[in-house]
Amino acid sequence: MTLVKWTPWQELENMNRQLSHLLDDSPLGTAGEAGQWAPRVDIRETDDALLVQAELPGIDKKDVQLEVKDGVLMLSGERRYEKDVKEENVHRVERAYGSFSRSFSLPSNVDADKVDAKMKNGVLEVRLPKRESAKPKAISIH
Repeated sequence: MTLVKWTPWQELENMNRQLSHLLDDSPLGTAGEAGQWAPRVDIRETDDALLVQAELPGIDKKDVQLEVKDGVLMLSGERRYEKDVKEENVHRVERAYGSFSRSFSLPSNVDADKVDAKMKNGVLEVRLPKRESAKPKAISIH
């Protein structure tokens, strides 16, 4: 028998992940209220930056707004429905349309003045560099 340290935060994270999975498998996908939806996001950390990648297929970068304010990264925009499609020929609509918004609290070690963003193949990638003081520094032993 192996003893494992109980961490309540991990348990909450697991419940959140399971609930998200349940909701994502619904016919609504990641859609919320009518006209509202949330893009899927990956967040990774390297030694010198946080990397945020958001899935935004079919959305032009002019329809995406990105802002860092008071330690929060805010991503918003809109996916417009193609109005030139004749409704009588539509058999199924599963993609979410309308406005979207996501926000993420940033750690204090992020340098908000040096944030960089690019969009390629429907994926928005935001690079949030860490301040110099937060980067790992090798210390030589004498």
